[in-house]
Amino acid sequence: MAVEKVNLTGARETLLMTLYGKALESRLPNSLLQDRFADEAVRRIDYDFSRLKVDGNLGLGFAIRAKTLDVRVRDFLARYPDAIVLHLGCGLDTRIFRVDPLPGVDWFDVDYPDVVALRRRLYPCRDRYHLIASPVTEPAWLAEVPRNRPAMIVAEGLTPYLAADEGPRLFARLVSHLAGGELMFDAYSRFGLKLMRLSPALKATGAEVHWAIEDPRELERAIPKLRFIGEVPSYKPEQGARLGWSARLFVGLWRLIPAMRKVGRLLRYRF
Repeated sequence: MAVEKVNLTGARETLLMTLYGKALESRLPNSLLQDRFADEAVRRIDYDFSRLKVDGNLGLGFAIRAKTLDVRVRDFLARYPDAIVLHLGCGLDTRIFRVDPLPGVDWFDVDYPDVVALRRRLYPCRDRYHLIASPVTEPAWLAEVPRNRPAMIVAEGLTPYLAADEGPRLFARLVSHLAGGELMFDAYSRFGLKLMRLSPALKATGAEVHWAIEDPRELERAIPKLRFIGEVPSYKPEQGARLGWSARLFVGLWRLIPAMRKVGRLLRYRF
């Protein structure tokens, strides 16, 4: 098994944080993700993951978020078996393998060229799976994506790292190009970004976060083709029970206090 050296910094380095968290959760006997590809990738990468300070609570949080998005993608593909999936800022996430779409689906993973090159070395190829090596904010890559089929757009752990004016421009381009579908991503309030900046894992990478969303309907006003469907709960009671006591306290406050619920949310739109 070849060992892969990585030299990622800033926002790119955070993909190692989420990969490691999902791998840790997948090693548990009662794992939600059961993501063997993530676990194998971590074992092959030559990197000191301990510097990211990812503990069991954070790993479970990443896994719960990923599982929630996986379920929504599967639901969309069950309704539209000829759809496309557009995974923005895919990093080293292995959603394509966890969801395992049927043969009629075309799947596009988009990220920086060095990230895509690393993916090619770590993960197997499969039919109708397309890797696009480009920053998501560059307009040119969208020409590779079909226009005339239902589309599920997913962005996990991406939006906070975009500049506040880049995010709406990106989503506006996507919904103008595509025939219709759904958009789902995690978004954070200004207070949520402040908490992220305090995270030891984020501090270790030197990554900066910028784009806060206080009102989900801001995007509706900025992009008339978008329609806000609602927020998707990240934690179900049976999942939250697996967290440590401090994380359970945070989740309890998150449910009770409206301002806390805006810290981090999964938002869902139709276009």
